[in-house]
Amino acid sequence: MKGNELLLRYLTFLSVEKGLSSHTIEGYKGDIEDFLGYLKVLGLALPDAVRDAFTGYLMHLAGRGLSPSTIRRRFSALRGLYAFMVEEGILSSDPMEGVDTPRLWATLPCVLDLREVERLLEAPPVHTPLGVRDRAMLELLYATGVRVSELVGLRLVDLDMVECLLRLRGKGGKERIVPVGQEALLWLGRYLNVRRELDKRGSPYLFLTTRGGPMSRQRFWQLVKSYAKAVGIEKAISPHTLRHSFATHLLERGADLRVVQELLGHADLSTTQIYTHVARSHIARVYKKSHPRA
Repeated sequence: MKGNELLLRYLTFLSVEKGLSSHTIEGYKGDIEDFLGYLKVLGLALPDAVRDAFTGYLMHLAGRGLSPSTIRRRFSALRGLYAFMVEEGILSSDPMEGVDTPRLWATLPCVLDLREVERLLEAPPVHTPLGVRDRAMLELLYATGVRVSELVGLRLVDLDMVECLLRLRGKGGKERIVPVGQEALLWLGRYLNVRRELDKRGSPYLFLTTRGGPMSRQRFWQLVKSYAKAVGIEKAISPHTLRHSFATHLLERGADLRVVQELLGHADLSTTQIYTHVARSHIARVYKKSHPRA
């Protein structure tokens, strides 16, 4: 039985047996037709869909920038359809059994484009020691994708300016070594030259406040927000926005997903995969804007 015939049969069931409103049925129809279009690209019919097809469709929806509620609604429509196909004897088992909409897609991260990143990095007033510190912190955050908790907890011994490396202690105390780019090293060098003006008591921490102690996550968050506002960035950003931007920009330029996983310190590759959806969304926008027949 063809996909459109199955769909019509299911919609009739919803109307006659379930008594759903025409508005609700129209919503189910649109959701399932979208999935049919996705399967057509894969060369599959509705009864042929397997777990990988649903996982791929989930990624496809997230990559299009659809809201979490829309994604959940579409999967709810598909679950009803496939349960119906099993009840009607069209399928012997439900291929959607065990397929979850992961919490991973609860919210897609806010990501800055390259121009926004440059504006944010250049926001601190670098004629003051605190401005140089803030510039170095922002540069390092974007250069390495570190967590904010890792950034404010850095010690002097964690930075190797000669080998251009940074030692990090992530979640669960797990250590990792990440490379540091030249621009970040340049500003770190400038910061180290003025750090002594902030270090009043021989602190082992890399980034210091005016009192000579380590900066808190909350204080750094306030700084990021104020700098973003100062340069006209209207997105609701946080310190993690630069971490998200770091990962997305790497993937947009062809970085291997597992390398990005290692750099971010993710224990599970599925956590890193959220950035592929953001990257795909960017690619789709570029394609639609650039291709003459898109």
